[in-house]
Amino acid sequence: MSQLEQQMRHRDKEMVPRFLVQAMFALMAASLAIVAYAQWFDVPNRGVLVEAPIVQSLDIVMEGDRSGIYEVRTIDGTLIASSSDEKSGFLGVMGRVIDRERFKNDVTGNAPFQVVRRENGNIAIIDDTTDLRVELIGYGKDNVAAFAKLLD
Repeated sequence: MSQLEQQMRHRDKEMVPRFLVQAMFALMAASLAIVAYAQWFDVPNRGVLVEAPIVQSLDIVMEGDRSGIYEVRTIDGTLIASSSDEKSGFLGVMGRVIDRERFKNDVTGNAPFQVVRRENGNIAIIDDTTDLRVELIGYGKDNVAAFAKLLD
């Protein structure tokens, strides 16, 4: 065996130290044990969003074009916002999400959906045609404000 082969064989053995592999499997086993304990002993869920009561709602229709610009209209057809407006691009993002959900669920037409303000101040999007519920938490203040402005 050549000197290079011996160096490579030695190097390959040391690529991942044994204690790291053991630590990885220990972490995996510990995670499995914690989840199993929680399931077997009915430990209540933590960090689960509680849907507060709705205090304000608005039925809207969103229509997008090929360029990705979505227009937000009330039921009677009044234009109230567009994703091309300043700091309103998130309207288009959520418009695409709703369109995709409706496509996946074979929903035809452009039925209205609701933008709601909850008692705790959270803004949510509710589409009853697909049972889609998006709580706008963690999307950034400008993105949430784009939908909050619709309710103001």
